[in-house]
Amino acid sequence: MKEYEHIVHPFPALYDGKCEILILGSLPSVKSREQCFFYGHPQNRFWKVMAAVLNEKVPSTIEEKKHMMLKHHVALWDAIYSCDIAGSSDSSIKNVVPTDLTSIVRNSNIKRVFCNGATSGKYYKKYQQNVLGIEAEVLPSTSPANAAYSLQRLTDIWGKKING
Repeated sequence: MKEYEHIVHPFPALYDGKCEILILGSLPSVKSREQCFFYGHPQNRFWKVMAAVLNEKVPSTIEEKKHMMLKHHVALWDAIYSCDIAGSSDSSIKNVVPTDLTSIVRNSNIKRVFCNGATSGKYYKKYQQNVLGIEAEVLPSTSPANAAYSLQRLTDIWGKKING
């Protein structure tokens, strides 16, 4: 069993004043924390899904990823600012301090919030939804741990919601 570690979110939100959609993860994985950017695990399907949904080629560098998201007015952040976690296991999360999302919403044009997976949705609904007054839609996680969803199924579901 992995030991618990106290994690404080190690990198800033990705957004600008034109962003209209906010996609929230739960907390960056070990790989994402190493890279200091979102969805850094090579098996995470987030970038493939978003590229398909946005009709772009799959970005490979952090700069390409940032450019693709901002070009389409999509912000990225996480529902959890700090917590205790064993490795990258969402089910092990405890002692949560939620992310303060008010500044990102105040300094952008966010109209819709999507949560990447149930854990993100749970913490957004518990701590942030009433403060922001924006109801989130919880989408199936792009994590490799969510093996029940194929890449095509994820792309179909995410595409209907993001482009809908």
